[in-house]
Amino acid sequence: MSGDIMVNITRAADLTIIGANGGGWVAGTGTAAPASPLVQPVAPWEPLGAVSDDGLTYGFDEDSQEFTPWGLTSPFRTQITKSVRTFKMTLWETARVAVQSVMYRIPAADLTPVSGKTSFAETASPTPDRRAWWFVVLDGDSARGFYVPEGEVSDRSDVSFKQNEMSGYEITITAYPDASGNTVYHSDIVPATPEYTGS
Repeated sequence: MSGDIMVNITRAADLTIIGANGGGWVAGTGTAAPASPLVQPVAPWEPLGAVSDDGLTYGFDEDSQEFTPWGLTSPFRTQITKSVRTFKMTLWETARVAVQSVMYRIPAADLTPVSGKTSFAETASPTPDRRAWWFVVLDGDSARGFYVPEGEVSDRSDVSFKQNEMSGYEITITAYPDASGNTVYHSDIVPATPEYTGS
């Protein structure tokens, strides 16, 4: 009908992000994060190499307790009782030393080839293997960086060796609190959000 008031829906394509490209690096705990997601990480950071086209999954695992007073049917308070951050990716360069190291929880120095052969054993009683992690997601002029100062591989999927499939190590990294109580530090280069004027 004429005279109807139309609401202008605000949208900005440059404020969206697609995981067009990205990568991951690993280092010993205590290693500082690169200054920006556009800065090339250097030693002691080690690249994790090619990642499957599933990219990076940033996971949120949270539980909460609701408190509903007598006489009401809706809670009037909720308390977060669990809040875990995870990162999941499939590493395709399974022969890379850094990748073998994180997959099998073995120091990289123990994976040095001798006469062209690498030998190691998997223990039945693994010990904690915390490391620092750096993940970058790139999309045009936008870049997002995730720094995990204390993270550990907490889940590993089965590894397939097939003629028509790339063999890869699908790992999940759980982020633990650092000395400041933080699990993940964000470093983003994204366009500024325009001031909202009602149109």
